[in-house]
Amino acid sequence: MKLVISPAVADERLAKICAAAAPMEVVNARDDDHAAAEIADADALFGYLTPRLLQAAKKLRWAQSPTASMEKYLYPELVASPVIVTNMRGIFSDVIADHVFGFILCFAKNFHIYLRQQAQSVWHMLGRPENELPGYGGPGEVHPSDCAAITLADCTLAVIGLGGIGAETARRGLAFRMRVLAVDPRAASAPDGVALYGNDRLSEVLAQSDFVVIAAPHTPETYKLFNRARIRQMKKSAYVINVGRGVIVDLADLTAALQAGEIAGAGLDVYEIEPLPRDHPLWRMENVILTPHCAAASPRVPERHLQTLLDNLRRFVTGQPLLNVVDKRMWC
Repeated sequence: MKLVISPAVADERLAKICAAAAPMEVVNARDDDHAAAEIADADALFGYLTPRLLQAAKKLRWAQSPTASMEKYLYPELVASPVIVTNMRGIFSDVIADHVFGFILCFAKNFHIYLRQQAQSVWHMLGRPENELPGYGGPGEVHPSDCAAITLADCTLAVIGLGGIGAETARRGLAFRMRVLAVDPRAASAPDGVALYGNDRLSEVLAQSDFVVIAAPHTPETYKLFNRARIRQMKKSAYVINVGRGVIVDLADLTAALQAGEIAGAGLDVYEIEPLPRDHPLWRMENVILTPHCAAASPRVPERHLQTLLDNLRRFVTGQPLLNVVDKRMWC
């Protein structure tokens, strides 16, 4: 059997790949021409299976994508082919869920506002006059400054897409004693304490939720799922957070909804347009937190990435079922 790697990997990782793939022949392709020549009799590929490589492959059975997202990896000829495709889903789940709660806690405790004040050396507790110190109004007296913050235990969290990222986000919500609802058309089960619904209940879930977290993949079904009409199904006091795929949220519609005050705010790590243009209105909105597609950043992720490949190589060599097999027609 034979494995082609394209693009090539560094020698240190190559040694580990060769050990896991033994007794397969391993070709670390120098360039596209080298890969096209070697893939003719290859059984497996790690890397990008381009149309040129697919056409040249005569006996290819498996392609391991180096990414979790599939919308740019797949194309009609590959979808129609018998080649099994696996991806890297699952290696970012806890890391991205942490990022989600960075957004949620910022909004709940108004850090997005206080950080701007800090940059201007301003002392202003929300709900009180500028430069006033916090005071005690007596037992049972609720001050406007108390109402400026959100208590997560009083909130409902909606998780749209209950894959690895969604499940980890849901677990964190439960740890903060939030009520957690999830929407996923294919999930068979949910973490204990999470109410799971199909897509037909999405509108109902949005209407109840204080934080809506989009953790779904880009599929034909989710493309621009969150348009203006969908956003209007949310509570005006709710926040939307997108760590799934940028194209799930119609950026123009979200911007218009925020400008019209139809929701309370948004936390975005992925965008329909990347990089987000410097003149985009979202940059200047106080109730929006923007991060540059960095939610998956962690020193743990590269090793998990390599380990997923090594695990699947061992499975392929020994004839065991592969991990993370992709539904090519659904891009996930």
